[in-house]
Amino acid sequence: MNFEEKLHQIFPTADAIPAQYQLEGELHQREYLSDGEMKPWNGDVHTVLSPICIQTPNGLERKVIGSYPLCGQAEAIAALNAAVEAYDDGRGEWPTMPVSERIACMEKFTGKMIARKDEIVKLIMWEIGKSWADSIKEFDRTVEYINATIDALKDLDRNSSRFEIEQGIIGQIRRSPLGVVLCMGPFNYPLNETFTTLIPALIMGNTLLFKPPKHGTLLHYPLLEAFGSCFPKGVVNTIYGRGNVIVAPLMESGKINVLTLIGSSKVANQLKKSHPKVNRLRAILGLDAKNAAIITDKADLDLAVKECVLGSLSFNGQRCTALKILFVHSKVADAFLQKLSDAISKLKVGMPWEKDVFLTPLPEPQKPAYLKECIEDALANGAKIVNENGGAAFESFVYPAVLYPVNEKMKLYREEQFGPLIPVLPFDDIETPIEYLIESDHGQQVSLFSNDAGELASLIDPLVNQVSRVNINCQCQRGPDVYPFTGRKDSAEGTLSIPDALRAFSIRTMVATKQTEENKKLINQIVTEQTSNFLSTKYIF
Repeated sequence: MNFEEKLHQIFPTADAIPAQYQLEGELHQREYLSDGEMKPWNGDVHTVLSPICIQTPNGLERKVIGSYPLCGQAEAIAALNAAVEAYDDGRGEWPTMPVSERIACMEKFTGKMIARKDEIVKLIMWEIGKSWADSIKEFDRTVEYINATIDALKDLDRNSSRFEIEQGIIGQIRRSPLGVVLCMGPFNYPLNETFTTLIPALIMGNTLLFKPPKHGTLLHYPLLEAFGSCFPKGVVNTIYGRGNVIVAPLMESGKINVLTLIGSSKVANQLKKSHPKVNRLRAILGLDAKNAAIITDKADLDLAVKECVLGSLSFNGQRCTALKILFVHSKVADAFLQKLSDAISKLKVGMPWEKDVFLTPLPEPQKPAYLKECIEDALANGAKIVNENGGAAFESFVYPAVLYPVNEKMKLYREEQFGPLIPVLPFDDIETPIEYLIESDHGQQVSLFSNDAGELASLIDPLVNQVSRVNINCQCQRGPDVYPFTGRKDSAEGTLSIPDALRAFSIRTMVATKQTEENKKLINQIVTEQTSNFLSTKYIF
């Protein structure tokens, strides 16, 4: 049986799916959380189709997972007004609540979230085709992130619990919320990356409008009751529907104080421009990236290949931190390409629940056609597919293709493919990849592969001013979550790490007075009687 024949048999029959990985029926969501209530929905819905196809007597059919509401502008504006009312110009219950009580609400929510783990993990796997093992990792990492955020907030609050005296002025500096946050996450990490903005925004006292990603929507449904019961009325509100219908009116209202989006820079720019008071809008954005790897002739090729396979093909290359273009010194290009092709041939292809599976179906229905277009464009402009079976596709599955030599005429030279294509360029002069990074619209990360300290030093110094993270002899990545995650140019706005995110969704606010006996007496009375949640010396353990 040749590879194409094997590929045509990749999808299972329904009875071949192990029982432990099957969904307990279709999940048809007919409600959404708004103003503290689960509102019923009887209007249009969007049917959710899995990237996993099922063999049936009628041929291959995408597995129907369920459906969710396609709400309209009226429902979105009502949710916005609920968030505005809950914030109440900073006077609402949630923004004025003591930090210790906000933490208690978040801990209660985390407990309820953990109780729904199995259901959520299955939905991650079925909705976006992520492997079972990686779906579990995404859930567990998200819980770890929430707990680490709580610990970081305790540290932040402890450091703010004292008074400072400078030049006769007594002051206490704390962090205050910003207002109403519109939160939109990505499909590739629909739980984890969404929560890396949603959780810090929420725990700092802001109120939320939350729009789940188009692919990866239903997995949030099991959490809506927890959001509604663990936080005050109107603090968390979900909005569903087509972005061009419901998101633009929200921004045009001028009532959104913070936009947080992990997606494309084009969408982010359009949304920001639609806000009537752009100077008042805070934006925390994770956007496009075209991360490069530079493999010099002094690199350990086996290590470089191992890291480049992980960096370019983990979750089929559908990560903003993925390696999306490789520069290889011409002296070692042939050897590198051979080793890279051999390594790809050993990757397991299959369904997400299969043990050790690495390559799985793609969730975006239009993606295989786009990737085929990129391959044809590269071939037309002088590249070849280096690896055996590269670019072979069937339904929602696309096998990785290594394309070499890529040049500036090709789409893959500039465009972020966000899929399992690996463009490789040879170079003789190290200035070639450096100039590429300088001219690029993106500036997230780069990976350098060399065992020569002097060579690495000469690359580090120019590149730290082009990207926000330089990785030495390893793939690009986001974590650990305590490290800053951001980008230059069109790749990001704002910095996300656990402590940075708490600061991003808040602002330093100070209460100050002159150091007189009368003022000291007043402050002592407020602190002793605990009549202010802000002006306080309470210490959270």
